[in-house]
Amino acid sequence: MEIRERPEISAEEGDVIKKSPHSFMYKIGFFLFAFLLMAAIMFLPSPAPLEKGGELIPLTWDAKAAMALLAAAIVLWITEVIPFSITALLVMLLIPVFGIDTFKHVIRLGFGNPIIAFFIGVLILSSAFTRSGMGNRLSYLILSIMGTRTRMVILGFLVVGALLSMWITDMAVAAILMPLGVAILRQSGVKPLESNFGKGLMISCAWGPLFGGIATPSGCGPNPLTIGFLKELASIDIDFITWMSMGLPATILMVPAGWLVITTIFPPEIERVPIEREEIRKRVDDAGPFTKKEKWTLVIFMMTICAWIMSPFIRDITNGRIDMPMQAVALCGALLLFLPGIEVISWKEAQRDVDWGGIVLICAGISLGMVVYETGAARWLSWVFLGPVVQLPGVARVFVIVLGVSLLHLAFSSNTVTGTIIIPLLIALAADLNINPWLICAPAAFTSSLAFILVTETPTNIIPYSTGYFAIKDMAKAGIVMTFVAALCVSISILLFGNL
Repeated sequence: MEIRERPEISAEEGDVIKKSPHSFMYKIGFFLFAFLLMAAIMFLPSPAPLEKGGELIPLTWDAKAAMALLAAAIVLWITEVIPFSITALLVMLLIPVFGIDTFKHVIRLGFGNPIIAFFIGVLILSSAFTRSGMGNRLSYLILSIMGTRTRMVILGFLVVGALLSMWITDMAVAAILMPLGVAILRQSGVKPLESNFGKGLMISCAWGPLFGGIATPSGCGPNPLTIGFLKELASIDIDFITWMSMGLPATILMVPAGWLVITTIFPPEIERVPIEREEIRKRVDDAGPFTKKEKWTLVIFMMTICAWIMSPFIRDITNGRIDMPMQAVALCGALLLFLPGIEVISWKEAQRDVDWGGIVLICAGISLGMVVYETGAARWLSWVFLGPVVQLPGVARVFVIVLGVSLLHLAFSSNTVTGTIIIPLLIALAADLNINPWLICAPAAFTSSLAFILVTETPTNIIPYSTGYFAIKDMAKAGIVMTFVAALCVSISILLFGNL
């Protein structure tokens, strides 16, 4: 069984492959439209204040300016006439120009946020895990356990994808699984676009990472973004255990549910792959003993995970004298990889693998979200668009929020952009309704990275789609069903573990 090396996909390449090229006039037209819309919102007469519970909620000049900037950003994000991160930086630059805030404060809000250190640390750890070969070794090991029945192979890919993406980025996990899946399909002799097994296996290469990405704060971009917003806007500290208490059960529910959706919509036409379990085990044996880099990667990963999980307990036991915030733990784990005698990866390799554009987007997105919140624009917008939803009974509220964010995600082919827009609005509304912000932000944060319907919603989908084994309509057909199933899984998890 021929296994190709994991393709090297940079952040820039991931950004390019998810967008179709647009004409010059298309880009200029929408760029001008974004600024015309911004001007219209700013200079149109202010609407009458909203009245909620006897209190008036006005739309002040600063709030209108912030809302105008947000509207312009939304247009540029949807049309993708300039990169996501450049749009966010442009808006961040315009905030002080419009007199909403000082530039120094805006920079401090975003680039000075401690959660950025967490994100950088996680991306470097992710780079080490894939480059050291630990990802491929673990994939072979689990597949040797799952066997050669085609339905079980699909389940194995979902399980591997979910487990890996709890700790490393979704796109990296999809890049690990894709060549392994293609090798199995070629060995099985199935034809692209004609084989249900081919469709199901390649879709599982995307869905598994998406499922696991919501289980921990390190899973994907919207997770630390949400934690940062909750800390800054609601003074709520969400630690690793708190996040996992609802994220992990949702992941555990989605893996078998997703397996049933895939195998029901695309029932495999062959019972077994023509590869003996012993051959896969031989592949594990052929890999030989753990290399030095694999050993150090595994040790540092386990130490980092243990520190993340134990940090709240250590803080409580020592009455706060010893505090290991998860961003410090992530950065410490990343730094260990470069120490003399360890040197799992080089700095040049880390530079190539880390999505610096994503970091810029999170920094600028936090600045924009906090300005929208602090000016009162988030409060006004949340009552107009989300008020009826958030006032629904607990389970219905979670279900509708998940579906609403899923629809919003169709417009924004970026998990982080979706979270940047929706999370500040929900926090503002939670404050007015005296609802725990975490309980309504959690389903929105989870759904910000659950992109099942369109191939273009995330590079995690693009990677297996590029193999040619399934069509866009195939993912959409299964994805629509999975979106409702995922909404149910998230609702059940929050109902059981969120004290609704």
